[in-house]
Amino acid sequence: MKLDALKPGKRTLLLALGALAFIAAFVWLLTTRGPLAPVGVEIAGVARADLSPTVYGIGTVEARRAFAVGPTQAGRVLRVWVDQGDRVKAGQLLAEIDPVDLRQRGEAAASAAARARQTAQAAQAQAVEAESRARLAQANHARYQALAKEGFVAQEMADSRRNEAAAAEAALAAARANAIGAQRDIRRAEAELRGILQVGNALKLLSPIDGVVTAREAEPGTTVVAGQAVLRLVDPAQLWVRARIDQARAQGVAVGQAAAIVLRASPGASLAGRVARVELQSDTVTEERIVDVAFDTPPAQLYLAELAEVTIQLPGAREVLVVPRAALTQFKGQTGVWRVTDGRARFQPVQPGMQTAEQAQIVAGLKSGDRFVVYSAKQLDDGVRVREQTLTQP
Repeated sequence: MKLDALKPGKRTLLLALGALAFIAAFVWLLTTRGPLAPVGVEIAGVARADLSPTVYGIGTVEARRAFAVGPTQAGRVLRVWVDQGDRVKAGQLLAEIDPVDLRQRGEAAASAAARARQTAQAAQAQAVEAESRARLAQANHARYQALAKEGFVAQEMADSRRNEAAAAEAALAAARANAIGAQRDIRRAEAELRGILQVGNALKLLSPIDGVVTAREAEPGTTVVAGQAVLRLVDPAQLWVRARIDQARAQGVAVGQAAAIVLRASPGASLAGRVARVELQSDTVTEERIVDVAFDTPPAQLYLAELAEVTIQLPGAREVLVVPRAALTQFKGQTGVWRVTDGRARFQPVQPGMQTAEQAQIVAGLKSGDRFVVYSAKQLDDGVRVREQTLTQP
């Protein structure tokens, strides 16, 4: 039957019914599939589990003990006996600095020391002679004093002998002073000789450790200053990773904790390690804490400054309340989870504890069996309508 054949009243009714059906369908779409539809959420319950938290960081392989070997005074490199990668022993000769006139200076110092010893011998002999003259003068003085009292000699002769005794004593004191000065000259000359010998020894650069040469920074003929490194060495038995860890997660890191180290060159192999030091100075720019993780067994091949990933095992807990980390959210400055009450989302503040990559401990705010939103199709707000469903996570 055509619409034109209908009476005006029936045609108006059909049009009204069609409009109502359209509006109803439109409202249904808005409230079920459109912007006004409840937000789809996935619900889970609070459970109990054992937590073994870890903290992750990235760093570089470095030597715990590194040495820069160089001269203590300026000079020209004469010979270098080792090269980068060579293993050396403690006390091994690594390089030599040109001594220039050091040999001649040593001979001059040795000659000066010998002359000082001869001068000391002469001064000692003079002191012995002066001591003998002083004893004789004292004896003559005493004898003439006794004769003068008896009147056998004039008093002038006794006074003359007293003057001779005093002069002899003064000569003895001078001779002894010369002998002492000669001994000091010997010590000074010998000290100069030892200093020259030490300088000569310092020109021979010896290895301070059993280690590996990591850099050869000067070649024969190069002029170096005091303290400049000619060679650099490390102890390959003491390596660690200087890792950077987010300060927000580094609170529980302590010396002695076990760690796993994965080198960039060997992504499939994990090496055992242990936290050796937590540095007091953090990086204020990146907000990271520096943690040094030592290898239990250093890698066979040494590559300093190689990137490494570090996973530190923190103290765990048994049978604690846990929720997925994805369930924790921030709302109005508080940490909590979303719960569903009468079909609407309600924010529940909680106090989280230790966390792993997938789970977080709940210290307060929830109890065992409580249900909460794990995932939501859209961002939630307090009081928004929600509908439980299974969501596909990326």
